[in-house]
Amino acid sequence: MSPATTASSSFLRQLILFLLLLLLINLRVVARAASTGTWKPLLANIGISAMHMQLLHNDRVVIFDRTDIGKSNISLPGGKCRHDEREQKLKIDCTAHSVEYNVAKNAIRPLTVLTDVWCSSGAVSPDGNLMQTGGYNDGDHVVRIYRTCDDNSCDWQEINGGLAQRRWYATNHILPDGREIIIGGRQQFNYEFFPKTSRGEGAIYFPFLKETNDPGIENNLYPFVFLNHDGNLFIFANNRAILFDYMANKVVRNYPAIPGGDPRTYPSTGSAVVLPIWDGYPASIEVLVCGGAPRGSFVMAQKGEFVDALDNCGRIEVNAMNPQWRMEQMPFRRTMGDMVLLPNGDVLIINGASKGTAGWELGRDPVLNPVIYKPNNPTGSRFQVQTVSSTPRMYHSTAILLRDGRVLVGGSNPHYLYRFAEVNYPTDLSLQSFSPPYLSPEYADLRPIIVAPPPPYYLQAGHNQIIDVRFTIAPQKLNTKALTVGLYAPSFTTHSFSMNQRLVVMKPLGVVQIGKFTYLMRVKTPGSRSYAPSGFYILYVVHEGIPSEGVWIQLR
Repeated sequence: MSPATTASSSFLRQLILFLLLLLLINLRVVARAASTGTWKPLLANIGISAMHMQLLHNDRVVIFDRTDIGKSNISLPGGKCRHDEREQKLKIDCTAHSVEYNVAKNAIRPLTVLTDVWCSSGAVSPDGNLMQTGGYNDGDHVVRIYRTCDDNSCDWQEINGGLAQRRWYATNHILPDGREIIIGGRQQFNYEFFPKTSRGEGAIYFPFLKETNDPGIENNLYPFVFLNHDGNLFIFANNRAILFDYMANKVVRNYPAIPGGDPRTYPSTGSAVVLPIWDGYPASIEVLVCGGAPRGSFVMAQKGEFVDALDNCGRIEVNAMNPQWRMEQMPFRRTMGDMVLLPNGDVLIINGASKGTAGWELGRDPVLNPVIYKPNNPTGSRFQVQTVSSTPRMYHSTAILLRDGRVLVGGSNPHYLYRFAEVNYPTDLSLQSFSPPYLSPEYADLRPIIVAPPPPYYLQAGHNQIIDVRFTIAPQKLNTKALTVGLYAPSFTTHSFSMNQRLVVMKPLGVVQIGKFTYLMRVKTPGSRSYAPSGFYILYVVHEGIPSEGVWIQLR
């Protein structure tokens, strides 16, 4: 073989190797680019449509709809029936309108609500029990308590007259002292607290709700409420926001109206989250409001004309010297979407419609692609479109984060009663899960596994307390500079707003290797109840954006 031929063969081999290397790199890039989440059906029929959902610290999800739809598709146990002369549809009803979903077993059991919970609100108290408030008709002044249990013996308990005013389409938030504040509701320009501190404690007039009310339409129901680091509340209704001192009944700060002037709260129904809060950095508290419907959409939809939903998000720093909204374009128009904080600090935007508004049969063109918003990416590259779903989730849909990092999705009933045929969007009684890209097997080598405390058991800790977390990770993969710990407060979710949802991020104080693949990490819990009110959180270890499965922790 001549030197020229040898050189030619060598060059050809190098070229082939180079092309193969490029192919492998491109395949890996394509694979990562294709990691846009996966959908999985869980239960085809839970008996009710999931209008309201709340995850509790025993990994059970309480789900409920409303009692005035007539019969649901699941019976009460043991031949039990509910007798209610004030009920508008059925005076004697032997079906359930609430269920408990067991995440580990992928199973449900029926629960009994005695009064109407339609379009109500709630929050989990510091002791881990669900405190749910208001509703419709005979339920609008009722407080309901759901105490967790592992033996399937627990059920709803009701306190008639527990509220001073009717609460229908209100918003609740846990306060630093452990009480709930209940804000607004239909024609309720006031707020109140629960539990009451004295007998006869009433509601307090709140002019902001009257100022933001559009006559005949409202556009300020289910206001977006978030706890600021100073203990005051950031409250967004219609197209405006304030910082509110609820103890003094005083507006501390007025924020600019969101650009464009369009409403974002019910029935125009966008959604909102407080972005991840870095413990010790109060100026970093930011609120993100996305989607909604242009002003006038509700009236137009009632006439059969379905206006395009809004296609932008507004982001504002709550404690900035001169706070201004920064607007960003979404990949899709969306109203009635849900926004779920993910353990790695991203925001999942899911469910909803691209035309119309919230209300009976007033939405059109479902948005089937979720979107992930990455708040730390440069502007213009924050939205990532996810895998399409085959199930429309319209009015009265919900989505919540589970401890294992999946998102539980359910609901969709845009009709006054349950309708399964001859309508655009039939009533949906199913549950499904969406697994964000971080659960893809390709990231298994980056995923921490918490070994102490062992999941799902929870530990108890005080505020400003040092705790130890042990975790394992694949060999040679740990990057301590890309390691954080998140405390996630599960939300009470209904009508496109996740009440009390919160993610507090902490940097490790130190990480030491204590085994071949095992590490001990020391972190300090938040020092203020304004950062993290007492109660149950899910603790996640996040490594290079990939979260572990969480463990429960109770901050006392």
